[in-house]
Amino acid sequence: MVSREQHRSAALYEKLQLLRSVTNSRAVNDTSIIIDASNYIKELKGKVERLNQDIASSQNSTGRAKNHHQQLPVVTVEALENKGFLVNMLSQSSCPGLLVFVLEAFEELGLNVLEARVSCKDTFRLEAVGGDNVQAVENIDAEVVKQAVFQAIRNWISST
Repeated sequence: MVSREQHRSAALYEKLQLLRSVTNSRAVNDTSIIIDASNYIKELKGKVERLNQDIASSQNSTGRAKNHHQQLPVVTVEALENKGFLVNMLSQSSCPGLLVFVLEAFEELGLNVLEARVSCKDTFRLEAVGGDNVQAVENIDAEVVKQAVFQAIRNWISST
């Protein structure tokens, strides 16, 4: 017969293993798993803060956008572990022609688009993974990619 203490210990072990997998921790002991989880939470809080700042700056820029470009796309760029970048863009308008400018910006940075999902019908949404060119990726960071995408947006606005 299994005691109550053994049930509790098994449940705790299961929860720690779940926490370990969710946070991509490679730690083996309980304390290290919890420390890794704490660091992961701090990292997520930082990402949320940066996203909120990006949204605020995008909304502040909206006032400077031209007529039918009332809302500029919200852009986030995240460096991936496998030496690439995840680029997300979202706009409430369809932004005809913007995709071409963004892809040209990727090309200028030497990034190859490895995977992409795009929707341009009523809204504009782009999710792209860029990388593959090891030398190009090693020389740039997520902020450089983000600035290049913002420049592509500015170029698109001035061309329409």
